[in-house]
Amino acid sequence: MIRIDATPYPYQFHPRSTALVVIDMQRDFIEEGGFGSALGNDVRPLAAIVPTVAALLQLAREAGMLVVHTRESHLPDLSDCPRSKRLRGNPTLGIGDIGPMGRILVQGEPGNQILPQLAPVEGELVIDKPGKGAFYATDLHAQLQERRITHLLVAGVTTEVCVQTSMREANDRGYECLVIEDACASYFPDFHRTTLEMLTAQGGIVGWRTPLAQLQAGVAAYTGENP
Repeated sequence: MIRIDATPYPYQFHPRSTALVVIDMQRDFIEEGGFGSALGNDVRPLAAIVPTVAALLQLAREAGMLVVHTRESHLPDLSDCPRSKRLRGNPTLGIGDIGPMGRILVQGEPGNQILPQLAPVEGELVIDKPGKGAFYATDLHAQLQERRITHLLVAGVTTEVCVQTSMREANDRGYECLVIEDACASYFPDFHRTTLEMLTAQGGIVGWRTPLAQLQAGVAAYTGENP
């Protein structure tokens, strides 16, 4: 077992039963000129985590873990997008409308693609999810069960919305979740910090958190003992 120094107490996992889940590292959310910035958000806190997520992906791949990427996306006919979601917030640009990078949150559009520097490689799962959580209306749980996955490392954006929702869904399904705190981000830094505290409060009510450096140290120690 790999042992990681984490909050609220050490986290242990085996690579064969662990998956890295990278949430919604999409162009429209992270790049200047995308949907996120068109809504008036400062995308720099999200863009800043890209090198950390890239390093996390490399670590997981080298350790032989399953890697899962998610995209918040809808069918072109929007049949999987509730009207309430499309209209929430009285947006000037809504889901399905033409945005700076094509139709917003629609499968196959340029803005809906994962950043090139974090792109999936052969054998990795890509889950298109119509909701905030990675398990809602997807086959992710079945895919993980088929591979006997019991532990999840979680990263991505945004911390307080899709990352948190996915962790809570995973927790309810019995997964042991560790969020990599510097590999996730929010447009609102206070939300990021508060969400991490909420997830790990009361003895890890939803899961654990740790920075990438602690994960790297734990994996290196395990690899040294098990060449």
